[in-house]
Amino acid sequence: MNFEEFISQTKEDYDQIQENLQEIDVLVKQSSAEVERLSNRNSELTTWIRQLDIETAPRDDIKGGYDQLLDTQQRLFTMRGQLEKLQADQRNMEKLSENLVNVLKFSSDGNFSESATIANSGSEYKEVIQVIETEEFARQTLVRKMHDGPASSLSNFILQAEICEKLFDSDPDRARVELNSLKTDAAQTFGKVKDFIFDLRPMMLDDLGVIPTLRSWTSSLEGKSGVDLSLTTTGTEQRLESHIEVTIFRSVQELVNNAMAHGQATQIKIFLDITPSLVKCAVEDNGHGFDVEDALKTSSGFGGLKTMKERIAMLDGTLEINSGAGQGTKTDFSIPVINVI
Repeated sequence: MNFEEFISQTKEDYDQIQENLQEIDVLVKQSSAEVERLSNRNSELTTWIRQLDIETAPRDDIKGGYDQLLDTQQRLFTMRGQLEKLQADQRNMEKLSENLVNVLKFSSDGNFSESATIANSGSEYKEVIQVIETEEFARQTLVRKMHDGPASSLSNFILQAEICEKLFDSDPDRARVELNSLKTDAAQTFGKVKDFIFDLRPMMLDDLGVIPTLRSWTSSLEGKSGVDLSLTTTGTEQRLESHIEVTIFRSVQELVNNAMAHGQATQIKIFLDITPSLVKCAVEDNGHGFDVEDALKTSSGFGGLKTMKERIAMLDGTLEINSGAGQGTKTDFSIPVINVI
């Protein structure tokens, strides 16, 4: 691509982004209005349920009211997640638009050479796109886990608490049964929230390092899942730079989760070797396997393998995946160690 073609393409990209921004602006306004409507509906239903007399009101009315409230709360949570995603897309596109404007401005001013313009702006353009894709994949994963886990459980807690409150005076025995049920559900949800927090950012990783964190995580996961999960470490157990430890843990975590969720693996082996100059890791499973080329085409494909590969490449590392239908998967990655702490 010569200089004129590059500038022409940049202008087309800029025009397309402006059209996309107009569309997103409309969607943001529509989503905001829907969130406000659902919030009002949620308040109305909550007030109505609190005013119900559980002892005299028809059971069908009580059940119907609670069902409507649950449905409204779930829709409200989903719409809020959608609105946040649209607003994030809007901000990212605005940043990308600013970058393209700068490229066009610099090229018209002649502030730097043709080759430098293409190389620098092209690289910046790709990096912005990569950041957007990675950020959105992370957001989608987080929203899905929150919706399916803590958010749903908290909605049920509210309903159970409302029932208990109304039963204290009229039916203490039934209120006690409901409270015991609420206590059991709360304990189970607390355990899920702890796992959720660990998945987001295990404090052990900062305090003790990647190897103790992986040992704790694999041991806990093996007990909960029933999968034969083993971790073998060689070399020197030492602390590494924080960003390297995070990358190792996240990569192993994603590969193991992929093997369990997508490959239906019953046996997973993790090998980690740390030397003063290089970290080498291998994850093997006996799952169904998959088409590697297809999985690497999109950032969200098969647990985000493309994103993982790009993240490791940013650290001058390499990642190789060997898999196929019905033959399991073996993934190897290595990351140079520059500074050991």
